[in-house]
Amino acid sequence: MINFCKMGDSTLIILASSSPRRQELLNQIGCKFNVVPSAAEEDNSKALPPEQLVINNAVAKAQEVADKLAGNDVILGADTIVVMNDEVYGKPVNVADAKRMLSSLSGNVHTVYTGIALIKGNTVWRDFEKTTVKLSKLTSEEIDKYIATGEPMDKAGAYAIQGIATVFIEEIQGCYTNVVGLPLNKLANLCKKAGINLL
Repeated sequence: MINFCKMGDSTLIILASSSPRRQELLNQIGCKFNVVPSAAEEDNSKALPPEQLVINNAVAKAQEVADKLAGNDVILGADTIVVMNDEVYGKPVNVADAKRMLSSLSGNVHTVYTGIALIKGNTVWRDFEKTTVKLSKLTSEEIDKYIATGEPMDKAGAYAIQGIATVFIEEIQGCYTNVVGLPLNKLANLCKKAGINLL
């Protein structure tokens, strides 16, 4: 299903993601886009560097939509993970998993990676961004209350920096929009390579 965003008469890109956060970021910069969610599965099980994992997943998502549409559209795929001590934290599978993630990240520094891929025809442009984040030390009660809001359940690392969890963020070094789920500066640079001006 194509969700047409009311951003103008033309479409610059097709976003291969149903993520509201990524849509909000594109809307924030006035980008014209349509949404066609990708059915590609994220695979974080491979023994690869985190930047390669997110790039591979982003390309797979974009490629699945490109194959489905079989047109000449520019497709944007993205994938975000949290990494600490060589462990990959994707989206929690349940409440217990969310609590495990937040308990581990509590009081520690972790790195957020987002891979982005643009596909047009047979050409693929790809890149990634990484940002370091430190969470404050959280009590078990704070973690339980946060999980009860439902916010962590579809977020890599089980938290949303742009949501309630902003009160837990002690320090961030690097790109903020990367942690939200779409590094806009890297995206703009990648779009220029593809002949697209986002602004």
